[in-house]
Amino acid sequence: MKVLIVHDVAGKAGGAETNILQVATALRERGMAPALLYGRKTGVGTDEFLAPFETAFQWENAHDDDLDGWRRALLAAKDWNPDVAYVHKLANLDVLDALTHTQIPLVRMMHDHDIYCQRSSRYFPWNRKICTKKAGYHCALTCGVLRDREGPLPVKLAWPGKKLREIELSKRFDLNITVADYMSEQLVKHGFDPKRIVVHPPAPAVAEIEKTDYSEKLVLFVGQLLRGKGVDLMLQSLKKIEDQEWTAVIAGTGSHFDACVELNKKLGLAERVTFTGRLEKAELNELYRRARLAVVPSVWPEPMPLVGYEFMAHALPSVGFDAGGIPYWLKDGHNGILCPVHDTDAMAAGMSKLLDDPALAERMGRAGYEHVTANHLFPQYITRLVELLGSAAGYSTRKKRPAPAPMPAGV
Repeated sequence: MKVLIVHDVAGKAGGAETNILQVATALRERGMAPALLYGRKTGVGTDEFLAPFETAFQWENAHDDDLDGWRRALLAAKDWNPDVAYVHKLANLDVLDALTHTQIPLVRMMHDHDIYCQRSSRYFPWNRKICTKKAGYHCALTCGVLRDREGPLPVKLAWPGKKLREIELSKRFDLNITVADYMSEQLVKHGFDPKRIVVHPPAPAVAEIEKTDYSEKLVLFVGQLLRGKGVDLMLQSLKKIEDQEWTAVIAGTGSHFDACVELNKKLGLAERVTFTGRLEKAELNELYRRARLAVVPSVWPEPMPLVGYEFMAHALPSVGFDAGGIPYWLKDGHNGILCPVHDTDAMAAGMSKLLDDPALAERMGRAGYEHVTANHLFPQYITRLVELLGSAAGYSTRKKRPAPAPMPAGV
């Protein structure tokens, strides 16, 4: 089977890119041919990212408006004659529209809220409350101004019509894969056909699993340090149990890194909390082996953080906020402790409970480990994904796809 993977970028950036690299590698190992259609290079780990692909087609060389570039790239990708296109993040709606007018069977992976939230985070930045509204033109009033890190000005206006158009185009796909039931519910809210939605959670790609022995009172966070990840709330929670014995490691980097380091100093925790920056897999495995518990302090509605399954794969219990897709895998009292969003008292109490009771931490950690190893390791994940892609590839392309619903004038 020839699989055309479509994504905005090539290179290391976040969880979506990690998943794509793992999938492309696994497809190649199983005798299939993956190719990549992408926009730009991230500049980090690009060669490693491109290595498993049979070929690659880039639509952006220098400018976002290089229309000839994306047309040439798409035509070359079509000439490669893929059996199915597996679309991930795709902000270029011209490319997305053009794909829906081909006869290539289309599958889309919904990693997060990009498709129906113009801020992509599904929460309000001024109070960090989760948004529950359906996408619409009212979004222009609440989230109409976005930061523009690449443009000459610090802000840009975002018109909701672009997101509404992306929703309508994506409804035309033969299959939409989501990472959690929470995401499936969001798509149905936005008018997607539930019969063409499949929930397929990500899986940690672990060869030899290092399980902790719960002997060290180490609290662990792994992930991007963005404001929505709530690391500042984790630090505030740790401050409330500073009379206990513990150390903490925060592994990762991001736009909120400096602010969290500064807050850590103000809280007087600099000698007990270590910020490592980005770590390689071997270094993370060592932390997993030493830690007693992990923290998932996200206040934005996480669709399904892959790191949650990694924690379970290493038999680590988690303490996390009840946001988005987190409660779909973090079961309170079973494989960890779930806390109301923003409730630092509850998070502090949850961490304290596991720090004081290694037997409880082990029981919860083992429950998560048994669940993941029975259902969600990477070989199982890729087998199911190949089945889904193969099913879509068998879709009769002789029938035209339904036209998207009419959009309001001016969109």
